[in-house]
Amino acid sequence: MTGPTQGRHEPDVVIVMGVSGVGKSTVAKGLSTIMGWQFAEGDAFHPEANIAKMHAGTPLTDEDRWPWLRLLRDWMAEEIAAGHSSVVTCSALKVVYRDLLREAGPEVRFLHLIAPESLVGDRMGHREGHFMPSSLLHSQFETLEPLAPEELARGSVVVSVEGSAPEVLARVLAALSLADPSDVQEGHRA
Repeated sequence: MTGPTQGRHEPDVVIVMGVSGVGKSTVAKGLSTIMGWQFAEGDAFHPEANIAKMHAGTPLTDEDRWPWLRLLRDWMAEEIAAGHSSVVTCSALKVVYRDLLREAGPEVRFLHLIAPESLVGDRMGHREGHFMPSSLLHSQFETLEPLAPEELARGSVVVSVEGSAPEVLARVLAALSLADPSDVQEGHRA
């Protein structure tokens, strides 16, 4: 069976976006594995000061976010220049943040993962070792600006994370036009 990216010559960059706890890392890692793409955890680009603020339950300001977003943009631009497709996690809650990230190149598109706040809150309550406390979840939902029609017209998509991880990944691959959902079983290509 041929690989999903065989025959594709242009790099593809997918930013998996949404509120904390929605499943960005799980989906991005699955997508990276299936597609054979580079993977970057957006949170790893945060300066220590940002991590300390979030750990203390203090929401970040735009001034806190700009240096972080620029580092992500620059990493994606380097991957594009090297001809590598990649998948990156980043909350990207506002259009202005997404505009800055799109400066990496026209290859950048967004995968907005959505779920009801109650489901995300429940998931956050069961995860360990993450610096984002569930107390900041509501502020993220209040800050979130859904993908605008012009963003959707450039190949960005919205996918619900309700259901099992393999079901979500199948919907993601179909929405991004990367694979037929029937090709995905238990998170791997058939």
